[in-house]
Amino acid sequence: MSERSILFDLDGTLVDSVPDLAAALNRLLAARGLAPLDAAAVTAMVGDGAEALVRRGLAARGAAFDAAALAAFMADYTAHAAEQTRLFPDAEQTLRRLAADGWRLAICTNKPEEPARILLHTLGIAGLFAAIGGGDSFAVRKPDPGHLLATLARAGGTPGRAVMVGDHANDVQAAIGAGLPAVFAAWGYGGAAMAEGAARTAARFTELPEIAEALLGGGGPS
Repeated sequence: MSERSILFDLDGTLVDSVPDLAAALNRLLAARGLAPLDAAAVTAMVGDGAEALVRRGLAARGAAFDAAALAAFMADYTAHAAEQTRLFPDAEQTLRRLAADGWRLAICTNKPEEPARILLHTLGIAGLFAAIGGGDSFAVRKPDPGHLLATLARAGGTPGRAVMVGDHANDVQAAIGAGLPAVFAAWGYGGAAMAEGAARTAARFTELPEIAEALLGGGGPS
């Protein structure tokens, strides 16, 4: 019997990162003489990685994307990724419960790997995860199921014994493509429509142990 695994999205699932993302994006806009965006606007832009966020932010102010903008954003955001970002309620205690119950934990995020690692270390939970698969870790990223499967392999898990948890359609679609049950995180940034295809929806972080247990069970062959 192989160890059971849970893969987590990061932004909007484990952490509320919009304050730092919005701050970095608005510093980029200000440097180009453009008006800032409010938190709600930035929240709607999150989920497809840093480049998509920068493209959407510039487009919202009628400006064109260029590589220099992305480089400036990444340098700024990486240096300030953990200033205002916080774990969602009950996230840490639930992660520790899952780890104590024998679940293998991993992160599968479209956020670039370096700021993801910095953030997890700053929040004091990096040691709970067997692997991090960032948006630049592999040749593909969510919703491509290859991103999820590569992260799971890096963590030492197996597809038949794994669950994906996320708040975005990208998480659900990657899980479906990889043949894993998806749990939609209703507390996150994605609207209810993004839950389509998910095996279950969790209203609160504390529901995850019971939902994961129900989806995979406690034993059986791998």
